[in-house]
Amino acid sequence: MRSLVVAAIIVFSAVYIFFIPPEPVSFKIFMKLIPMALIILFGALTLPLVSSTYKKRILFGLFICMIADGVIYWFMAGLVTFFIGHVIYIFAFKQATRKKIPIWVAILLLAYGIGMAVWIAGSQFMADQFVLGIAILAYIAVILTMGWMAIKTGLKLAIIGALLFMFSDSVLAIDRFIVEIPYRDAFVMITYYAAQVLIAASIGSRVVKYSVNRNNLIR
Repeated sequence: MRSLVVAAIIVFSAVYIFFIPPEPVSFKIFMKLIPMALIILFGALTLPLVSSTYKKRILFGLFICMIADGVIYWFMAGLVTFFIGHVIYIFAFKQATRKKIPIWVAILLLAYGIGMAVWIAGSQFMADQFVLGIAILAYIAVILTMGWMAIKTGLKLAIIGALLFMFSDSVLAIDRFIVEIPYRDAFVMITYYAAQVLIAASIGSRVVKYSVNRNNLIR
């Protein structure tokens, strides 16, 4: 059943990305939400090997992101809704936290955050768009925290999903505020849908713990 859902996600994602025209907007939004609804179904069908709480929080985050997909055409509404979705993912990843983040990873994440803040938010402050600049700073902070917490889980699917989400958001922000990116929609949506699938799949990730005898793994 899950494999059929994954196949449907791929098909409907491809249809939306490559074949659905910009108009009418209502139909485009409808088609955009179908892959997310299927991703939620995929997550719901996944056996929770991390914990049932983790599964519930991830599914809630997916649902909020689906709402954000629908309202992103009203930019600030979409920004706020995605912000909430990231916060929910942060709490989900926090519940599954098992590892300390390596120092080199922390440096890279902080460098990314500072760079995006100076580049994206800075451009808005220079244009006297102070409210938007502050909103962008807050959003950068939340996606940075989301990525940080995903890495601390040690769950490969969650980590790759979170990083793809960050990449998708970064491409969208650069295109909107700095410079037009060719094939932006394809870059953004392919990485976005992949991110959500991987985050949903992380529900079924195995958590590895050590027994008293560290040579024995308990899975």
